[in-house]
Amino acid sequence: MKIQLLGLASLLIITSCASITNDAHVPVALSFSNGSNGTCDIENKRFSAKIDIPITPMVRRSDDNLRLRCETVDGRKVTTFIPSNIGAKLIASAVFLDFGITDKHREYPASFVIPIPSE
Repeated sequence: MKIQLLGLASLLIITSCASITNDAHVPVALSFSNGSNGTCDIENKRFSAKIDIPITPMVRRSDDNLRLRCETVDGRKVTTFIPSNIGAKLIASAVFLDFGITDKHREYPASFVIPIPSE
């Protein structure tokens, strides 16, 4: 009985630690494919911002895609998205029964090049 109680306590401690290891925001380096400057409105269901490109903003993790509506300085417009992926830590958390799984295990790529159409 004591061994089972010790095991349960250890499990709770391990899963508690896993819950605080990921920040709510992640950096995503953004640039245009033609190297130009411009602006973008970026958003997911937990975050929105208007940013200048190129930049590396801190983006709130979410289980939905990061949508980008952008315009270059010469007036070309593009709408695209960055997919939200499940991080490797989700598997470990699932093994340790981390019932606090939310968006903390979702990830966006560390960098993304926004495709700009030719003139």
